[in-house]
Amino acid sequence: MTTAPQASSIVATRYAAALIDLAAGEKAIDKVEKDLQSLESMIEASEDLQSVIRSPLISRDQQEKAIAAIAQKAGLQKLTQNFLGVLVQNGRLYALEGILKAAANEFSKRRGEVTAQVQVANDLSAEQKKDLQSVISKAVGSDVSLEIEVDPDILGGTIVTVGSRMIDDSVRRKLARLRSAMSKQANENVTQIEEVG
Repeated sequence: MTTAPQASSIVATRYAAALIDLAAGEKAIDKVEKDLQSLESMIEASEDLQSVIRSPLISRDQQEKAIAAIAQKAGLQKLTQNFLGVLVQNGRLYALEGILKAAANEFSKRRGEVTAQVQVANDLSAEQKKDLQSVISKAVGSDVSLEIEVDPDILGGTIVTVGSRMIDDSVRRKLARLRSAMSKQANENVTQIEEVG
């Protein structure tokens, strides 16, 4: 049985693939990719835009007017504007953020980039993402795209997974190592005391 997140992910992937195929057909891949990156930044920066996309209380008519105005003001490609219109008409605007992520992954794949999964305790700024991407790209030796997940449980630092390699530089992991080292030291101390006694 397909769960809701899986279904949502499938919808996002299908829409992203359809848009990229259309963009490829019109030789507008780079322009559409730029549009989607701009859209992602706009969504991150605007709570109003987030509620237009996510709120079930906003009618399709209101969504359509708001999205059309934003797309036009941002100077998005006609193809991107039409795509957003189709999302609204099909009642799929709620999937836009997932579609943007799926599209970013697809663009990366087509360029032969490696994807790195990154867990952080707090969301990163665009500048921090760029710096992290640069550091990981150098370490891996090829272009890398980032999939960032915010997980407050790691307390701080990062956990980076590229393919089968994982680097856990989280505060949670460091605390666990410290706890383990202190526990081992305490056991050794007890052993030494027993030997002296």
